[in-house]
Amino acid sequence: MSEPDRLKQIDALLDSLDDSLPPPRVRAKLRLAAGLTQQEVAAAVGVKRLAVARWELGQTHPRRPHRAVYLHLLNRLAERYPEAVKRDEDSRTPTLGGRAGC
Repeated sequence: MSEPDRLKQIDALLDSLDDSLPPPRVRAKLRLAAGLTQQEVAAAVGVKRLAVARWELGQTHPRRPHRAVYLHLLNRLAERYPEAVKRDEDSRTPTLGGRAGC
């Protein structure tokens, strides 16, 4: 493998470390703040509604490639509805992990 290819591989590895999802209740708050249904989120992400329900309950976690798409959606919702994230920060619970500008 050439040096540029290794550097790209390292960048991809490091980028994947910074994909923390917010807590399940924040995921639901963001969706609700936007007035979206679980079905709408599921269709946008490419999964079944039940998967979104389980993610919001903390029963399961999205896997690649759905994880990146779901995280992107949550980050964009957090930009549009910061009050949904702020309410959770006020309760001293960690929220979006670092990639709010994604």
